[in-house]
Amino acid sequence: MWDNHTSQALRDRLGVPHLDLHDEIGSTQDIAHDLAERGAEAGTIILADAQRVGRGRMGRGWTSEPGQGVWCTIVERPVDLKALDVLSLRVGLLLAEQLDAFANDRVRLKWPNDLVVSDGKVAGILVEARWSGGVPAWVAIGIGVNVRAPAVAGAAGLRDEVRRVEVLAAVVGAAREAARSTGWLTDEELGRYNARDLLQGRWLVSPGIGIARGIAPSGSFLVETPQGIEQYRAGTIAFAEEL
Repeated sequence: MWDNHTSQALRDRLGVPHLDLHDEIGSTQDIAHDLAERGAEAGTIILADAQRVGRGRMGRGWTSEPGQGVWCTIVERPVDLKALDVLSLRVGLLLAEQLDAFANDRVRLKWPNDLVVSDGKVAGILVEARWSGGVPAWVAIGIGVNVRAPAVAGAAGLRDEVRRVEVLAAVVGAAREAARSTGWLTDEELGRYNARDLLQGRWLVSPGIGIARGIAPSGSFLVETPQGIEQYRAGTIAFAEEL
């Protein structure tokens, strides 16, 4: 059971082929890769009430206490390589728009994979692909949302009355819509992203020294440096004022 819902009830409500429900596991990402390797259909969800070793980008830990949030991974099998380049950003954009309904403030985006409410991180996304030759065999879209804010510095939660099942539906809807999309980010998507961009115009010292100037259609992070606009595919954000 997950907030009084069986796995079958959740599966039917979400319209997915399979939902693998756990009270507590190490990481939903690990289970997702195992199921995908054994042929799990696109749309398969691994959902846990708690994770012992929930993880985020670059191996960082993610606090996943029982009953406090939505901790899940969605297995997808995309074939469009350009869409895969921006999958994490697309999921983040769509999820931020969905979570506005549950938050006390507008949900902002912090490249590459953080969702922020009132300067606190409310959600994170981790996309991991496994390849077969030159094409992706599957991707595991890991999403963690703090429905209740954990006792962790810099964390945020949603409104007190929000139910986890409502957030789960928003998470799955955002991830599945993003996985169906093709190509790099469109001008319309870039406009929506820019309206939520927490970094736009900020002075940075990482991943480059200069002023944040949004993202490119390919998902690259843009930094205006003395030498011109530099593009970064990966890196950690650090603000000049934090030095």
